[in-house]
Amino acid sequence: MSTPFFVLHKASSSKKDRKSSGQGKVRKKTNLSPSSPKNRDKLDAESSGEFNVNRYEELRVEAFEFVWSKIESTIKDVLRGINSKIFNELHRWVRESFNAIRSYGEPSFLEATRSFPLVTNATPRKLFTGFVITKNMEFVDDILTFEKLGQLLQSHGCCVANLSSLDFSVKNGIGGCIKSLLRQFLMANVDAADISILASWYRELGNSGTPLVVVINDLEQCSVSVLSDFILMLSEWIVKVPIILIMGVATTIDSPENILQPNALQLLSPCKFELGSPAEKMDAVVEAVLVKLCTRFTVGHKVALFLRNHFLNQDGTLTSFIRALKIACILHFSLEPLSLILGRLLVEDHKDGIDDVLPDVMFKYVADLPPNMRNQMADQNGKNLAHGLLELLKLQKFWSTVVLCLYEAGKYSKVQLLDLFCDMLDPDLYTSDNHVGIEKYVGLSSSDDLCREYSILRKGGSVCQIVSILRDLPTTMLSRLIKSWAKITADVSEIHDKVKVLQSFLRSEDGKSSKRTSKGISKICSSTSPIKVDEDSRVLNSEAIAFIGFLVGNYMRPIECIPFHEIVCFKNVAKLRLALLGDPRRRVQVDLVEFHKNLRCSCCSRSGNALIPSMHDSAIMYSLAQEHGDLINLHDWYQSFKTVALPHRSKRKKKSNSPLPKKGKDTNDLGEKSEATIQARFCRAVTELQITGLLRMPSKRRPDCVQRVAFGL
Repeated sequence: MSTPFFVLHKASSSKKDRKSSGQGKVRKKTNLSPSSPKNRDKLDAESSGEFNVNRYEELRVEAFEFVWSKIESTIKDVLRGINSKIFNELHRWVRESFNAIRSYGEPSFLEATRSFPLVTNATPRKLFTGFVITKNMEFVDDILTFEKLGQLLQSHGCCVANLSSLDFSVKNGIGGCIKSLLRQFLMANVDAADISILASWYRELGNSGTPLVVVINDLEQCSVSVLSDFILMLSEWIVKVPIILIMGVATTIDSPENILQPNALQLLSPCKFELGSPAEKMDAVVEAVLVKLCTRFTVGHKVALFLRNHFLNQDGTLTSFIRALKIACILHFSLEPLSLILGRLLVEDHKDGIDDVLPDVMFKYVADLPPNMRNQMADQNGKNLAHGLLELLKLQKFWSTVVLCLYEAGKYSKVQLLDLFCDMLDPDLYTSDNHVGIEKYVGLSSSDDLCREYSILRKGGSVCQIVSILRDLPTTMLSRLIKSWAKITADVSEIHDKVKVLQSFLRSEDGKSSKRTSKGISKICSSTSPIKVDEDSRVLNSEAIAFIGFLVGNYMRPIECIPFHEIVCFKNVAKLRLALLGDPRRRVQVDLVEFHKNLRCSCCSRSGNALIPSMHDSAIMYSLAQEHGDLINLHDWYQSFKTVALPHRSKRKKKSNSPLPKKGKDTNDLGEKSEATIQARFCRAVTELQITGLLRMPSKRRPDCVQRVAFGL
């Protein structure tokens, strides 16, 4: 007999119910993904109802998540593109090495499953080893790189095991390496550290046609003895287990010779592969994220300088730069109320006008902000905001094109994009008279004239270096540069028209150089020019220099000089520095002085600067320590603390002389207990201040004094 069952369906509401419940509908979370076609309808619908501050905060969080997800995906694509060439070369080398091992012949099934290696005079013992030069001082960047390498090799039919330097520690020994190897290849927990298990698995399950690759991400951090023993063991089993090694080397190619033992080194058949340097990866990330403005989010000049110094101070660790950029993005969306608009700029297609990007709810949001937050950026109708955003996007596009053109020229003099990016963001170098027409640059005869014209060139920064290299650039390289400029400026007609003039000069030089006219960006240089080159080359170089002057004078407008830049630009370097570096000692000192704000103590806040017994012991001790110099006498410090912490009634009881001996005894006991309690509290407070790093405990030389470490705020 079958058991009855029931299917419960959600009852559909009637039209009457839907009409009556329309006012109480719960708003769903707005999705800023462009795949959702109903985003604008949702926001427009919400604009007609009440829209509280919490809802605005939710939208800003969603905007951040969408913006950062796009930045993060862009960074991954950039790094994947940089490493793809080397990864493909590694895969090809792995296949060639595996075929070379197979060419020596395969053992029979009976020989392959025996629990000892095949060792004869004719047995090859060379291990094919690929040394990948990473050029990173910190291996945190290499971890992700080698993970991606392992994933690529697995996708091409290889079995991959990623081992870290922790697997090659003296504590774990050779057994720890084998266990980690077996766990990753066999996909199971194996207690026995026996390499014969791997040999049996490799033959029994039909994996004999699959290369086995062992990736060690950091050679320098491994134990020399353990790694050498591991290589010796694999060389004995190379016929049964054709393992191919890939090792990361952070410094130079001769590091293995200086690290590995000679008996292990002679068993390797090395091949060198070189990844891009941290500076090259950094320039690629900066170009894709901050110059080409994949999300319109950018940073101010001081923040850019801080990020560059942070990257250099972290030994060129790209991971630290990406982390700092993410924190800057978080702070931008948390501190800037108008950052919500940035998310809408990315979601919507605003080719037909900026008004479609900003629904009424955005204007209401801007209008409802307090005056100090709104900074007179928009009126209630939002017309100023819409016009300003359109101009902001246009000027951002111009600025991005100028930086890319300068960087393309700077490649001939090895200019770092990060340095150029910081120089082009400096608002102090921008003045209103910089924005002039091309007529001013007619007649610039050399780079010296251009350098005298602009403060950014007089400082001798990246732009001045670019102008100097253009002066002596050969015609073939200059021709290649102009073609690159044409591609970069293809969608910016105002700049592309000037590049066409350069191209006409280029064609004229290729053909009728003797009939060249002077109708270009600049006049032909005078014959007194100190540059010892031919006249044709001098003219084209002068035109290229004048083109740089045209870009600098008309479109080099830093983001901080554009109205409404607060929507897309993060400038608060103090907040970023505090979030990244922190100041724990100062924070502890502030908390000790203003402890009543954290504890919400009303009695202590009313006392002002006066010390009262109800205050926290550590706060009392810290305040009393301000009265001393470098050294604090423990006895004097204790007496001062006792004066503040001891209740007044205990003092009166101690001073009073009772006629009854029993009462006097009780009074003495109470005094002794109070004295012991005060001493215990004093010792605990001193220990807390020592743990927080504000003072150093007594030494043998001065056992009666403690030394202050931190002074003031």
